[in-house]
Amino acid sequence: MRITYARGMRLLRSTDLALRVLMRLAVADATPTTRQVAADMDVPYTHAAKVVAELQHLGLVDARRGRGGGLALTERGRTASVGAVVRTFEGEGDVVDCEGTQGTPACPLRAGCRLRGALRGAQEAFFAALDSVTIADLVAEPTGPLLLGISRGPGPL
Repeated sequence: MRITYARGMRLLRSTDLALRVLMRLAVADATPTTRQVAADMDVPYTHAAKVVAELQHLGLVDARRGRGGGLALTERGRTASVGAVVRTFEGEGDVVDCEGTQGTPACPLRAGCRLRGALRGAQEAFFAALDSVTIADLVAEPTGPLLLGISRGPGPL
C-alpha cells in the first residue's frame, strides 16, 4: 500500500489561512485590504489573494475594490461551520491511494483491506468534530481581543 497523503490532523496552509482570515475579519472594526491581511498574517500576498478569492466565491467574504474598498465578513461567513470550511479547503478525498496513480501499482490488499475504511472514518470524525463550531464561536472571549491586538500591518484590522 502506498500513502499519497496522510495529513492526519494537520491542515493545509490554505485551510489554516482561510480560518485565520475569517477569524480576523470577524473582529475587524474596519475593512482591511488583502495586502493588509497578508502582512498581518505574515504570508505572501499571492497566497492570501487566492484564499480570499475562494472565500469570496463561497460567499463568506465580501471584497470591494478601489478607494474605500477592502474585506468584510458576510453574515454567512460569521455563521459558517468550521467543518464546512475545512472540508472545502481540504477536500474529502481518501487519505490513502489504494488504486495506484501515475504508473504506481495498486495496493495488492485493496480487495480485502480494512485500513482505507478506518482512515476514512477517522477523517470524517475529524470534520464532524468541527461541524458544530462556527467562526463566531472561534472569536468569542478571550480570542477576539487577542486577534485585534496582533495586527502588524498598516492600518486597522
